[in-house]
Amino acid sequence: MGKNKLAKFTEMATFDHVIQAPYNKHNHKDHELKGSWAKDFFENENPIVLELGCGKGEYTVSLAEYFPGMNFIGVDIKGARMWRGAKSAHIKGLKNVAFIRTNIEIIDSFFGAEEVSEIWLTFPDPQMKKHTKRLTATTFMNRYRRFLKQKGVIHLKTDSNFQYQYTLAMVKENDFPILTEIEDIDHSPSANEVLSIQTFYEKQWRERGIPIKYLSFHLNADKPLREPDVEIEKDPYRSFGRSARE
Repeated sequence: MGKNKLAKFTEMATFDHVIQAPYNKHNHKDHELKGSWAKDFFENENPIVLELGCGKGEYTVSLAEYFPGMNFIGVDIKGARMWRGAKSAHIKGLKNVAFIRTNIEIIDSFFGAEEVSEIWLTFPDPQMKKHTKRLTATTFMNRYRRFLKQKGVIHLKTDSNFQYQYTLAMVKENDFPILTEIEDIDHSPSANEVLSIQTFYEKQWRERGIPIKYLSFHLNADKPLREPDVEIEKDPYRSFGRSARE
């Protein structure tokens, strides 16, 4: 680990709004705050919103500033990236922000039934080769249903047409109520100021002229889920920080 990364990890360990529990230290146990984030961590009854795959935490921090009456938790395994958002929240004195450094595959061990109101997925890796790794696959929807409130909302913001079309097909296959469907935020009257928040990666997509897409929907929890049986054209470009596509 380089000195810069080591310094970031060292500083982040001093932040009381950061919890570090990656899979290799998790021991297959539920986290002690599961079911009691509002009472024991935030000390209020405000709604809890997750950003999964939060990267540098720009959306988590910005949403917390937009909505001081809600609590926001950014989740990612990359601690050096997360440090930026954690540091920003610390400097700004935001009391409605937390970060968890862990693997999203075990996210349901951190939250109890009906504990989370909304989930944001901002520019996740589309995982075009293996659907079970996609954060909008039914594999993950089943995890989310264990802690998302009834009629909880999932937000997807992405550069990937593959990710967008796959998620849309999954949503329709399972009859999830669609709230908002936008194929190009910059040319949609439905876009709002929250969608104008730009992450580090989004700025790079925009510089390349790639339209930014957004989809929000309710996640129902009353029946088994089905994967969509569709062929979707793969993205023709390589994403920054991701492996080469087929």
